[in-house]
Amino acid sequence: MELIDLTAVRNAERSSEPYNYVLASNLLKQDKIDDLRRDFPDINKPGYLTVDEVKLHGNFKKLIEELEGPELTEELSKKFGLDLHQYPRLTTIMKKSQPKYGSIHTDGPSKVMTMLVYMNDEWQQDEGGRLRVLYDDKNYDKFKLEVPPVMGTMFAFLRSDNSWHGHLPFSGERRVVQIAWVKSQADVDRKKKHNKLAQVFKGIFGR
Repeated sequence: MELIDLTAVRNAERSSEPYNYVLASNLLKQDKIDDLRRDFPDINKPGYLTVDEVKLHGNFKKLIEELEGPELTEELSKKFGLDLHQYPRLTTIMKKSQPKYGSIHTDGPSKVMTMLVYMNDEWQQDEGGRLRVLYDDKNYDKFKLEVPPVMGTMFAFLRSDNSWHGHLPFSGERRVVQIAWVKSQADVDRKKKHNKLAQVFKGIFGR
């Protein structure tokens, strides 16, 4: 693969406490970082946008193709002991975050697995916006792991009724690509429609 280093996934340790997840660094090849930074989409709207709503070009477009491709899905299938090839994927991209984002949740039951790939050059410890692996739906301070959202960090987890995660409020640029393996194409279509409507309302009401 041109942009993704699959050994980062192979060498990452899977944890099952408090739920199944994998944290890896350097998923993106170091000699491609400058190109990926340059080609990241110019997104002015806050929140996650589907790839259908974003103009992709250059190496970033190639990155999305690799993230959605069978090679990475195969490595993640091996890592989690679950055949992910059978599930359709929904890819979304965020550049701008708002303080209201990051509330504690588990992801919806239509999702099988979620993978986040962060693309920020640096991140201060006290800035907020650092995803936390949590034990319940109320407490940000009791966490198993905090994920630094820096360039090439990958966090993937199997969705469950206790896959609690969230982050402290952050406002500003927070670059991340999210790939979700979902149970059916109908779920993908529904989520795309919902996301498009949400963007329309954000445009009308400015939120």
